[in-house]
Amino acid sequence: MTTDLYVPKISELHIADRPRERLIHQGAESLSNQELIAILLRSGTRQESVLQLANRVLAFFDRIQDMQHATLEEMTSVKGIGEAKAVQLLAAVELGKRLTRKQSTERYVIRSPEDAASYLMPDMSNLNQEHFVVLFLNVKNEVLHSRTIFIGSLNSSIVHPREVFREAVKRSAASIICAHNHPSGNPAPSPEDIEVTKRLAEAGRIVGIDLLDHIIIGDHKFLSLKEGDFI
Repeated sequence: MTTDLYVPKISELHIADRPRERLIHQGAESLSNQELIAILLRSGTRQESVLQLANRVLAFFDRIQDMQHATLEEMTSVKGIGEAKAVQLLAAVELGKRLTRKQSTERYVIRSPEDAASYLMPDMSNLNQEHFVVLFLNVKNEVLHSRTIFIGSLNSSIVHPREVFREAVKRSAASIICAHNHPSGNPAPSPEDIEVTKRLAEAGRIVGIDLLDHIIIGDHKFLSLKEGDFI
C-alpha cells in the first residue's frame, strides 16, 4: 500500500517562511521571484505546495522576462495552473508592463539618443521578434505618437518609406525617430539596417520630415545610427 507524500500548505510553514508575512514585515523587494509568484497563485495543489508550483512556473520560462510575452494557453500548459491562476499571473504581468511605461500629462521630450532609448527600451528590450517602431515628434521634439509599423526581419522591401511618412503626415509630425530591436541582444547594425536607414533619411528630406535617428535596441543596451554617422 502506498501513500502520497504529504506536502505542507503555505499556512503551515513557519511564519518567517511565509511569503505574505515576509512581504508585510520586510517589504516586497525582499522576496524572491518564486515567492512573489506564490503570492499571486495563492494556493498550490494536492500534490504540491504553492511555492513548489511557483518554482515550476519559473522553470517553464527560460527567463522571468519571457513571462511578459506568455499567452493564456502557455500558462495553462503548466501542470497545476488552471485558467483562474493563469489569468491572475497574466493580469499581474500586464500591470507591471503598464507601470514601466511613461505615464505623464506632459509629452515626453527626446533630446538625445539616450532619451529615445529610455522611452523605447521597457517595451522593446525583451521582444522575441523584431519590431519596427516609429516615434512621431512635434517641433519641440515631444512624442506625439508611437506606432509599430511591422513585425519581422528588417529589409528594405518591407519597411517602405511610404508607410512611415504617411503616418507622419497624418500626425502632423515635424520629425521622426525609427527604432527596432535585435532579439539576439546585440544592437550592432546589419547591412539591411543601414540601407533602410539611408532610404528613410532620403525620403524624409524629400517630404520635409526629418529622420532624427534610428535606434537599435539590444539586451538593455542600444546603438544610435545617427551617432554612427549613418544618417
